[in-house]
Amino acid sequence: MEVLQYVIKSSGLSEKGVKNTLDLLNEDCTLPFIARYRKEATGGLDEVAIGEIIELKEQFETLEKRKKSILKSLEEQDVLTSELNDKIEKTQDLTTLEDLYLPYKKKRKTKAETARVNGLEPLAKIIMSQNAQDPEGLAHRYTNKEVPDAQSALEGARHIIAEWINERADIRNNIREQLKRFATIETKVVKKMANDEKAQKFRDYFDWSESLSRCPSHRLLAILRAENEGYIRVKVVIDDVRALDKIERKLIRSRGDSATQIELAIKDAYKRLLFPALSNERLSEAKKTADETAIQVFAKNLKQLLLGSPLGEKRILALDPGFRTGCKLVCLDAQGQLLHNETIYPHAPKNDDTGAIKKISSLTDAYKIEAIAIGNGTASRETERLVKRIHFKNAIEVFVVSEAGASIYSASKIARDEFPNYDVTVRGAVSIGRRLQDPLAELVKIDAKSIGVGQYQHDVDQTALQKSLDQTVENCVNAVGVNINTASAPLLSYVSGIGSKLAEGVVRFRESEGPFKTRQEIKKVPRLGGKAFVQAAGFLRITGAENPLDNSSVHPERYKLVASIAKDQKVSVAEMIGNTSLLKSIDLQKYVTDEVGLPTLTDIIRELEKPGLDIREKAKVFTFNQNIRTIEDVQPGQLLPGIVNNVTAFGAFVDIGIKESGLIHISNLADGYVSDVSAHVRLQQQVIVKVLEVDIARKRIQLKLEK
Repeated sequence: MEVLQYVIKSSGLSEKGVKNTLDLLNEDCTLPFIARYRKEATGGLDEVAIGEIIELKEQFETLEKRKKSILKSLEEQDVLTSELNDKIEKTQDLTTLEDLYLPYKKKRKTKAETARVNGLEPLAKIIMSQNAQDPEGLAHRYTNKEVPDAQSALEGARHIIAEWINERADIRNNIREQLKRFATIETKVVKKMANDEKAQKFRDYFDWSESLSRCPSHRLLAILRAENEGYIRVKVVIDDVRALDKIERKLIRSRGDSATQIELAIKDAYKRLLFPALSNERLSEAKKTADETAIQVFAKNLKQLLLGSPLGEKRILALDPGFRTGCKLVCLDAQGQLLHNETIYPHAPKNDDTGAIKKISSLTDAYKIEAIAIGNGTASRETERLVKRIHFKNAIEVFVVSEAGASIYSASKIARDEFPNYDVTVRGAVSIGRRLQDPLAELVKIDAKSIGVGQYQHDVDQTALQKSLDQTVENCVNAVGVNINTASAPLLSYVSGIGSKLAEGVVRFRESEGPFKTRQEIKKVPRLGGKAFVQAAGFLRITGAENPLDNSSVHPERYKLVASIAKDQKVSVAEMIGNTSLLKSIDLQKYVTDEVGLPTLTDIIRELEKPGLDIREKAKVFTFNQNIRTIEDVQPGQLLPGIVNNVTAFGAFVDIGIKESGLIHISNLADGYVSDVSAHVRLQQQVIVKVLEVDIARKRIQLKLEK
């Protein structure tokens, strides 16, 4: 089977769309570029569908690589028949492939191998044929120095039979099916750990049992974490009697002494070989599914965070709050450059709130500050209350900004390179301020796993997680577009076709030659060839360019088309931009060609209506209930404003302005059934919640979504 047929069969997508997408991928085109600028070729496939094609292509390549490895091994063993070769070539999944290879797989020394060396395979074959009337009497013929008596001979023969049973694909698949349908996951606490303080967060799973197929992602990951940390023991269970009975029906034709020996071999094969391996396989599959769910949640959260509302190019005073060490204060210009920094001490133990107020007031005047950003960590609420006491000369908006990952950034090489003469506290405050200006541009500098919006992100497959998060960041960056004259190297590195090395080259060129004036000048960057330019150009913006299309998502390869449309309308390109009535009156069908269809033409017209429009909402000021300062102030029945700060498969956590976040369980998101939390709330969403329950001892708050 070729990759094209494999992807079509697995995805159900159209042949034309899959074929053209695979061709584009083989030409090193990126997912964002294909989704945005090659809609005619793909039939309008979106990022999700193209991502699925990429994943299936990789699966097929992994399968083919494994087939080649197995065929080579079988040839070297001189056991490859044309029938076996044909079965392997036709196999479409790794599990079936490994089952085919299992009988020929090089094994460490096993009980069956020892029995073969001792000459007991003929006896095993006679017993399996079920023709022997007296297996025990027959076994005496196979005794020797290594096999002292008939019982030892029978035992050795059963080991060989057990291995044959273990290698039967039909038997393995039957047990797999039972595990898939009926398996239960059971846990028991490790007695010596039952009273361990750290174990208490897992106490719900000290004696737990439920259907493995119905165990939700978050619970399975929590159970496996508890096992890894040594607090519980986990096992997978099915009805062993039923499983053994099904094997016996397949193998035993009649009752007799041979049947008795086969029954013993079946029990040995099941207990020693089949069930341990296949139950672990089933648990691994369940873990993989749980990982995929958790990674999807993480990716959705990350996307929402990256596409969070930017304030834009405003002059910012940013505060990284603290008590004993003070509040680090920085002033940034509209492009995020550091203008000033110092530390103020408004809180205990110094309590210099008067001096802090004077300092903030004077700096807002001196640097013409337009907004204030306050980190949401320690002393955040106290600092917010202090700032709101100040009577500014001009209207200044005050925002509380997530600090998640700021400490990671401040200690990173990127931060050291940006601010070599400043310590981590200054860098952290700068990051808080820049997040208010543009969350996407700042957050791309931080390893996504450190942002803290995931569900068990340290427990899932790290390779799969990293791949998903990288793709999410790339999609977000290219969906928004990047100002090539102000973007940092980390931000540029996620632009389609660029990468980290070229991004550094763009920044160096910009620093030595000055800002880019046209998109065509991008080609002058060393090692940025024609292919990279085609992939990247549509996502790079140049504000104030002579050609207004350079500050839009219209690709340079379509500039001539736009000029032709403008000429037909008897206006210039500049005059056509923003002229909605004119643009809507254009007969697009007139410009359809074999290469350019209605999807591309529609995208171009939509972009010309509002060129360079940011798809993100503008940042809005939010105010917590000022009477809620600790968990003791929270009472059932209260309606409180909050901000969603994490979304999981089982609900959403909401910051209501105190140290402890409250949980809106999935059952409290709506009056009816809810299957997808993210369909009701999103990260950083401003909401009103009703307090249902407060457990001060466990520091837990249960909430209900009101609006």
